[in-house]
Amino acid sequence: MPTPTKCPLCNCENIYQDGLNWVCPECFHEWDPSAAVTEAAVTEEPGVIKDANGNVLQDGDTVTVIKDLKIKGSSSSVKVGTKVKNIRLTDGADGHNISCKIEGFGAMNLKSEFVRKV
Repeated sequence: MPTPTKCPLCNCENIYQDGLNWVCPECFHEWDPSAAVTEAAVTEEPGVIKDANGNVLQDGDTVTVIKDLKIKGSSSSVKVGTKVKNIRLTDGADGHNISCKIEGFGAMNLKSEFVRKV
């Protein structure tokens, strides 16, 4: 079995072995070189935003909040089960990749990991 020289995810050359697995310190990807790794399992299509269940989200979808979300600078929170209609997907650098308006709260950004597609 040949020794891996690059990370299969980000092509970083600074990889190291940790037990049976290899680890990339840049993207934190761990893999077993003896296991068969499919191309789809290693690379996800960039720009695809998925909800907490793994469903692909699109502009205009309706989602439901799956966790109480505290609003920064406010004493109120968005409760579990709140339905959010007509979402817009954004490329938020801070992880907030959904832009929407929530009734009673106004415009805000959400993370896709805290919503479920309806």
